[in-house]
Amino acid sequence: MAQSIGAADPAESSRGNGVLGSLWNRSLDHYPDTRPRVWYLAVVVMATIILYYELYVAGAVATDIIATYHMSFLFYVDISVVGNLVGAFGSLLAGLAGRWGRANLVAYGLGITGLLIVFAIPNATTEWAFAIVIVAVSLVEGVMLVATPALIRDFSPQLGRASAMGFWTLGPVVGSLIVDLVATNTLPHLHPWQDQFIICGIVGLCVFVIALVWLRELSPRLRDQLMVSIRDRALIEAKAKGIDLEAGMDHPWRQMLHLDIVASAFAISVFLIIYYTAVGFFTVYFTTLFGFTVPMADGIGNWFWAFDAGALIVVGIISDRLKVRKPFMLVGGIGAAIMTIVFLTRATHPTTSYYTFVWMITVLAVFLAIAYAPWMASFTETVERRNPALTATGLAVWGWIIRIVISASLFVLPFLVSSATPLVTYGAQVSTIAKKYGPQLATLTKYGPQVQAIATKYPTQVAALQMIDPATLAALEANPGNLGAVSKAISEISAGLHVSSTAALGDLIAISKVPKPALAYLAAHGAAVVSAKSAIPAADLAYVEAHGANVASAAKASPDQWQHWWWVCVGGEIVFLPLIFLMAGRWRPKKAKQDAQDHERKVREEMARLGIATEDVSAGV
Repeated sequence: MAQSIGAADPAESSRGNGVLGSLWNRSLDHYPDTRPRVWYLAVVVMATIILYYELYVAGAVATDIIATYHMSFLFYVDISVVGNLVGAFGSLLAGLAGRWGRANLVAYGLGITGLLIVFAIPNATTEWAFAIVIVAVSLVEGVMLVATPALIRDFSPQLGRASAMGFWTLGPVVGSLIVDLVATNTLPHLHPWQDQFIICGIVGLCVFVIALVWLRELSPRLRDQLMVSIRDRALIEAKAKGIDLEAGMDHPWRQMLHLDIVASAFAISVFLIIYYTAVGFFTVYFTTLFGFTVPMADGIGNWFWAFDAGALIVVGIISDRLKVRKPFMLVGGIGAAIMTIVFLTRATHPTTSYYTFVWMITVLAVFLAIAYAPWMASFTETVERRNPALTATGLAVWGWIIRIVISASLFVLPFLVSSATPLVTYGAQVSTIAKKYGPQLATLTKYGPQVQAIATKYPTQVAALQMIDPATLAALEANPGNLGAVSKAISEISAGLHVSSTAALGDLIAISKVPKPALAYLAAHGAAVVSAKSAIPAADLAYVEAHGANVASAAKASPDQWQHWWWVCVGGEIVFLPLIFLMAGRWRPKKAKQDAQDHERKVREEMARLGIATEDVSAGV
């Protein structure tokens, strides 16, 4: 007798009665049809995009944040380091997703981050208050980093996994694109940087309401099975009725801590160092090295994220059609390494044009996408090869490793690119002063140190010397015994300094004791130096004197230091390549197609054994 498909499990259906209950108990007892399944996937992708928008919005106004709180660049970077460390352990906490519900973690996580972004950050009065809120957002992001791809995996069979993961990876990419687009179009009108967070938080709370009302997830009995094709639906629902949820769940971390899972997670983590550098520091890189404005630097980011987003979708679809992942990862990894090398060569060419960078980073973005979307699909399949019931645990391992690697790389970056600290912290103010008082600063730079040294050695002579007319001084230099010149010099000193003739004579005698080279230098440039110093406000002059040398030195060292960092990124991309071979999946489309046919045959045999009519199988996508 054919088994009835679709009868609700009393243990499942008894939960979530009433409106309030449905806001917590979100389990589906049946695998959804195509339309609702696509809707759930869309909500997860939307939530992921908004989450990363919230996480990355600070990058668009980093220089303004640093200036507002008078924080050092190192402190600002350390906020990200601590945030990623906390997020790493948030990813481990997400291993509890089976207990609290993956959909709940996503929905209520959006509510928490939305409130923090729209209220807490704009009202943070100190750098420490700002840092604490950012770290709190990072904690939630670490949890959702695991919960969202787990939901994507649950609602997408393996044969459509790369397409689904391609859309999921739109989260960080489109999130970054939205950050740049909003900043580019609103910063000229909404000058306070806090407005960027308010806009972001309001959007986040709107998506929170959507997820709270409509997001659902599969019951554990359904999601803990391996689904290769949507045609497996009937068989999975039938088998779900007899599944022991405790079976196969012993020692979950031990089951997941194998070389194929751990090494693969490490591989993608170091591969994406270039991506996370782009997220956090492209604006700093382009403004400090190449003199682009913040909107121009954000505009370059727009090209990067837009091409990355488009390529993720296209590559995911093609990967599913060909039923292979590894060739895409290999091509993407090699292409990304080559383009990163091309990109880093421009660090020592400060006149590189805007559109030269545009074409470089767009090609780089495409290669990153070619590798990443298939990798996400392959990683979930690698986890399923170990135990499909522990998908959240496997993703938690990945989430923990990637956050640890990001924290380590962000911690190292300010030391390897030490020039960034003075350039970001002091460079903008020094540049503003330099543009306003360029000629005066040039005079002080050229003559000031020597004049200052002479003035320090002969302090009483300098002021008196400035009172003597150059013609009188020239006459004295030609003939020190010229009484007419002496008398005129005494008169000029007396009138200029408002002292007696006797005192003026004493000053003139002191001047005569200054060596002729020093005296000539003071006569030639002393007045110009005094004039330059008097033209610059004391506070501005003190600022330049305190930080100008460091900024100039940093500007000289910065290109080489950034090149060294980009080589680190190339190293991560190269490490990624050999570890591809540890992951699940075929290299040849022909063999992958044969695997799919063999699986479909086994499914039909199993359905026949259970007495399930093949016409009950949905032929959806």
